[in-house]
Parts: sequence; structure tokens; C-alpha cells
Amino acid sequence: MDTLTKLNTLSLILCAGLVAMACVKADRVRAWRSSINPSAPELPDAAFVVGRVTLVTVAAIGVYASLQGFGVADDLSWDDRELSSAVQHARDDLDGYMFRVDDSGTPDYFNSYESLLEDKVVENGGGDAPQDGVTATAADGNTADDAYFTVTAEGADGAFCTHIERTRSKKDDYSPPGLNGRESFLKYRGYRMAVTAEQGEC
Repeated sequence: MDTLTKLNTLSLILCAGLVAMACVKADRVRAWRSSINPSAPELPDAAFVVGRVTLVTVAAIGVYASLQGFGVADDLSWDDRELSSAVQHARDDLDGYMFRVDDSGTPDYFNSYESLLEDKVVENGGGDAPQDGVTATAADGNTADDAYFTVTAEGADGAFCTHIERTRSKKDDYSPPGLNGRESFLKYRGYRMAVTAEQGEC
């Protein structure tokens, strides 16, 4: 449970307490007051009416604000259902994904597997899911050809282990045209991804 949801829940509990106070009978309040301060003047019934109206009004405002807060909390955090759906769709999008690398091995379409995976999960989160808050944590011993990542999201309790395996795809190699029709010295090597995802940490 995120902090905003905890605050909204606490607010509802306080509102329930205000309503309970408004329901206390006037005779009981008078008895309590008399036992504490016998010389205190008698409170008129109108004072109790005003007090009850005030307490109920404040409680109603608090309930409304809390319900609005739950909506905001839902928009700012992920839940397990949203994360599960987003990860599965991201897996489908990336399975068979083609990309190229330059001579240094740097991909031309993304910075790293982590950033690519995080962006794809956010992209597939749906209209109610936040547009950030996803983290792909690399496992020890990952290589460019074989890598595992634990995908989590703020607000969600679940995690998913995503396996990315790349294979060489020579048919996807690309060399840009050289000057004056000559053969270019640049060559971008093509690769394809095979992606799986399972529930749980890697």
C-alpha cells in the first residue's frame, strides 16, 4: 500500500470517528460534562444540533476528499493486474524484435535492454496505469546474448522475470550507401530477440 493510499484510509477512519461523535446522545454528553465540571452552565439543545451538523459536514467533506484521493493514488501507482498485463504485452512486442548494432556493439534503436524493457512495459500499461515507475533490474552474469531482468513497478507487489536472448540475423544486416557509389565501410549487424516472461523474481 503506497503512502497516499494509507493517508486516504486514515482519513476515512477519522471521518468515521467524527460521525460516531455526532451520534452521541446529548444526555450522555451532559452527564460527562457535569462529572468533570459540576458548576458548568447547562448546554442548550441548539448547541448539540449545531455540533452534530458541523461534525457530519466535516466528515462528509473528508469522505469526499478521501475518495478523490484514492482515484489519484490509483493513477499514480501500479497494481498487480496492470503490471501483469503490461509485461505480457511487452513480451509479445519484443519476441522476434529486430535491431542492429554498430561496430562497437551499441544498439541503434535503444540504449540498453533495461531501458527498452521498461519503455515497453509502460507503453503497454493501458490508460489507467502510470507513465513511469517501472524498473527492470539486471541479473548478475548477464551478457549481450543472454540476459535476465526482474521487472517491478511502484505500487505493485508482484514481479516478473523476463529472459532476453538475442540471435544473429545476417539477413537484417545493413550498410549505408558510400560516397560516389562506392561500398561503405560502415556495417550494422542485425539481431533478433527471443523473449519470455514468468511470474516471480529472477
